[in-house]
Amino acid sequence: MRTVIDLEDAQRRVLAACPPLAPLAMARGDALGCVLAGDVVAVEDVPPFDNSAVDGYAVRSADLIAGPVELDVVGEVAAGAPPFAGTVQPGQAVRVMTGAAMPGGADAAAMVEDSERLDGERVRLYRAVAAGSAVRRAGDDVRTGDVVFTAGTVVTPAVLGVLASINAVDVTAHRPVRVAVLSTGDELVTDGGPLRPGQIRESNSTMLAPLLAAAGCSVTALGVVADDEAELEQVLRRAAADHDAVVTSGGVSMGDFDVVKAVLGRIAEMQWMQIAIKPAKPFAFGTLDGVPVFGLPGNPVSSLVSFELLARPALRRMMGHRRLARPSVVAVSDDGLARHPDGKVHLVRVIGEFGNDGRYHVRPVGAQGSHQLAATALADAIAVVPDGDGVPPGADVAALFLNG
Repeated sequence: MRTVIDLEDAQRRVLAACPPLAPLAMARGDALGCVLAGDVVAVEDVPPFDNSAVDGYAVRSADLIAGPVELDVVGEVAAGAPPFAGTVQPGQAVRVMTGAAMPGGADAAAMVEDSERLDGERVRLYRAVAAGSAVRRAGDDVRTGDVVFTAGTVVTPAVLGVLASINAVDVTAHRPVRVAVLSTGDELVTDGGPLRPGQIRESNSTMLAPLLAAAGCSVTALGVVADDEAELEQVLRRAAADHDAVVTSGGVSMGDFDVVKAVLGRIAEMQWMQIAIKPAKPFAFGTLDGVPVFGLPGNPVSSLVSFELLARPALRRMMGHRRLARPSVVAVSDDGLARHPDGKVHLVRVIGEFGNDGRYHVRPVGAQGSHQLAATALADAIAVVPDGDGVPPGADVAALFLNG
């Protein structure tokens, strides 16, 4: 008989065997979604020169203490054009566009909306401006030598933009984990034809592949593998040789007669776990030629829960993430979450929303069977209900978000 272990114990075992992949240098454009493995230090100021934040006129603020004021327009500078060759003198202004270099002698920019062009060489300005007004100073955003991003930062589109602004052509980061995902079982069909007696339609790998992709993995969907030991061994060995991790679905329940156990038990170093949770009690984890193998249960809801609580955090760790679990919140259980003591933590699929009180309110999706994926598909969180008699209506409950 297998020993039942706590979820935290199972998570520790899995995470300990899934260290971050070795970082590598990659082109900036290839790093989107990756985790930086080293600090990024700026080698340029951003912006690189003082420039105007508005379309208007570069002026000496001392000329605009009292208004309106008429000034001589002695030049014009567009964004990207060479700076004004001279120096702005008292009583003068230079027409500037947003992003244009500020001319020497000018310490502020007056907005074009507050001006009236009198003729080709003079302008009337109606508002006083303070020194520094509408001027973006060199290095105002980033200075040379600044640590712009530290190791562990996820490269988002905005981060990518900053990297471009400081001319960080290459970065050191953890690449996406290459994951092979497959389902096993002669009963599974994918051809869309009529079901024969004893057959069911495959859904687990169809669900898991996009979940893996959403977690940042590079996914190879291997489909369904028949209950044939030689075929399954060949598929698993090839998957381990070409990928950083393998995710299987089916054949890990206690007492099952399944080729998954026979094959993995022979060719891999596996732990066949019974975890004190419901659903997703059975779970297998090990390594095949040093490559992590996650054996998820065949029931679709159990497969989803096992992935979220055990496989996803480990794969994120392999990609260098510091925050491994989904975000969580202390929610309000509007309807209550009744249960009976059974020695397990119940993971109840719920739908939630933020109320007028600013708190997240949850209610069960309805059917909670480990095979009832249709109901779970609408869930946006998992409520963690400790062993006991459950959570009464209006009481607090921990909820793990499923969507971002």
